[in-house]
Amino acid sequence: MKKLLRFYLINLASLWLTSQMIKGLVFTGGIQSLLTGALVFALINIILVPVLKILLLPLNLMTLGIFSWLTNVIALYVLTTIFPSFRLISYHFPGFSSNGLTVPAITLSPLWVAILASFSIGIIVNFLHWVMD
Repeated sequence: MKKLLRFYLINLASLWLTSQMIKGLVFTGGIQSLLTGALVFALINIILVPVLKILLLPLNLMTLGIFSWLTNVIALYVLTTIFPSFRLISYHFPGFSSNGLTVPAITLSPLWVAILASFSIGIIVNFLHWVMD
């Protein structure tokens, strides 16, 4: 039970942090929507992600694990499909410039937002699991 609660809280934190960092992942309905969406996302990660990892195993073996992020993108897409309070929308990144380093402005489609958000969620989840263990 403690493990499931920890898993839920880690998913809650990762979804909230990612929605704050990447403005293309939005949730409507306030904290209630975030709490319910995190529960749905945790269930997706418990039930669906292991099945997807087995199905995508040949692709991961052929690419030496480069496409392992694809399972997280699919899980995030399933969340936005099942739970309509979470949405992936187009996001315009205004650009960045500091000390000679310039990142140009770009508009990201919902697919690229899903890919970027899944990377962010994966990093946050792995970091929080590392801290908690």
